[in-house]
Amino acid sequence: MSFTLHGSGAGGGIAIGRAHLISSARLEVAHYAIAPEHLELEVMRFSTAVDAVRAELQELRRSVPADAPAELGAFLNLHLMLLDDATLSHVPRALVRSLKCNAEWALVQQMDYLVAQFEKIDDPYLRERKADVVQVVERVLKAMQDRPARAKAAPAQEQSLIVVAHDLSPADMIVFKQHQYAGFVTDLGGVTSHTAILARSLNIPAIVGAHSARQMVREGELLIVDGVQGVLIVAPDEIVLAEYEQRQRGIELGRQKLRRIRTTPATTRDGTAVDLHANIELPQDIEQVRESGATGVGLFRSEFLFLNRDDLPGEDEQFEAYRQVAQAMRGMPVTIRTLDLGADKTVNGSARGGPNPAMGLRAIRLCLAEPQMFLTQLRAILRASNYGKIRLLIPMLAHAHEIEQALAMIAQSKQFLDEQNLPYDRGIEIGGMIEVPAAALSLGVFVRKLDFLSIGTNDLIQYTLAIDRTDDSVSHLYNPLHPAVLHLIALTIRTGKRMKVPVAVCGEMAGDVALTRLLLGFGLRQFSMHPANLLEIKQQVLRTDLAKLEQLANRILRVEDPDKALQLLDKLNA
Repeated sequence: MSFTLHGSGAGGGIAIGRAHLISSARLEVAHYAIAPEHLELEVMRFSTAVDAVRAELQELRRSVPADAPAELGAFLNLHLMLLDDATLSHVPRALVRSLKCNAEWALVQQMDYLVAQFEKIDDPYLRERKADVVQVVERVLKAMQDRPARAKAAPAQEQSLIVVAHDLSPADMIVFKQHQYAGFVTDLGGVTSHTAILARSLNIPAIVGAHSARQMVREGELLIVDGVQGVLIVAPDEIVLAEYEQRQRGIELGRQKLRRIRTTPATTRDGTAVDLHANIELPQDIEQVRESGATGVGLFRSEFLFLNRDDLPGEDEQFEAYRQVAQAMRGMPVTIRTLDLGADKTVNGSARGGPNPAMGLRAIRLCLAEPQMFLTQLRAILRASNYGKIRLLIPMLAHAHEIEQALAMIAQSKQFLDEQNLPYDRGIEIGGMIEVPAAALSLGVFVRKLDFLSIGTNDLIQYTLAIDRTDDSVSHLYNPLHPAVLHLIALTIRTGKRMKVPVAVCGEMAGDVALTRLLLGFGLRQFSMHPANLLEIKQQVLRTDLAKLEQLANRILRVEDPDKALQLLDKLNA
């Protein structure tokens, strides 16, 4: 039977393929008794599954390419360690014998116990390792349910598979970058959660916040994922399938046409040049940056070097990653954001919990609280600046003393490199992110002490409207056209222009073609976005006459009703 589910589109385009379910172990296990004479056979079945998973993980570890991110090996090592831990591999055997129950149920009972223990841990990184326990258990459950063919789908098959999961973490998405899935759907998540942002960087259709999709979709069922409208169609009939296949071909044709302007300079009709840069998470993303025709990297989210591992990356490891990107960009600017850990991204020993992590010890606050970690990264960035045009960007600044302390630590890092006779760009530009309303409303200290500014619209909207951007239950309130948001953005752009301090937008608004002309009307001349969005934004720039924008952009600023602003925006884009 065909039916439709709705969520939020997190990746453009349309995907058509078969559902591949990511198991939710605790929801899918039955409980039944095992006859006393069959208990040892049940224990053996469990042991065989554990051995099979161990062999699978070891094979995966051996197959990791030499140039793959270090976190991939660390991820597999952690799962092997958990698998071999007695609390996970031996206790379920004892439960089968003592409770005379099936091995799946015994394993899940032990998983629930371990997860409860992890949830009591104060350290956020260790507490979140409960997700790794669940993932290891799910592998063993799949092995016991005799589904190895699904788990080992060949790359050719992956291209026609659509992943359906209850939730996917940013770390999961990093692992997904090694695959070629057609698309994915999750029950949870908002359009500006880090998971959704990473999904867009994969340039595949995706839907988040689809609520009951994981429960209602069956393995192997035919799906249509409309990543534009946020619509999931399950078991479509022939007419609907044909319609979406035609739409899919049309989208691909449009993408092919856009590729023709890849090398065309981004200049408005009246001759104003606009810088279009790309956002990246890993050095491997540079290939996509080149294909997009970006003229620089406007945001290198360095924290993704720290995920899926038990230790902090050392100075040399970070230096190599930053140097690789700088050299690959061949003299074009590369803006590296210092660690923005905290909230939904944590790392061993460096994140501290709180009732609201998004408002707690994160980003520059965390870096100043962990000076050795921060100094290590600063030295690595400075060393890499000798190999290209690197700019250093500090996230979540709100106070003058944070700017002063950060600049002092940069000076300390430079002094250390001088003492070691290590070269670096002595004129490296230092910028600050405007993603807290307090920063946008006190720009004087920013423009006096920093070389450039970058507006992080995702967090700026979150903090201005008091909306958790990872919570799909309030995602309908997340509105970039809210008057308060637009005023803060316009104020920052115009203040920077008046004080001759360059301003960029590197949040999701920069990659939204519906907002390109509005931002141009505010005076923005540098956008940074996912490489997948860049050519569409360039096309809009090429079609724009700036002389007609400023007056209408000012009218949008004056309205107090977001619906009225949307009507004027449609007129601006006509």
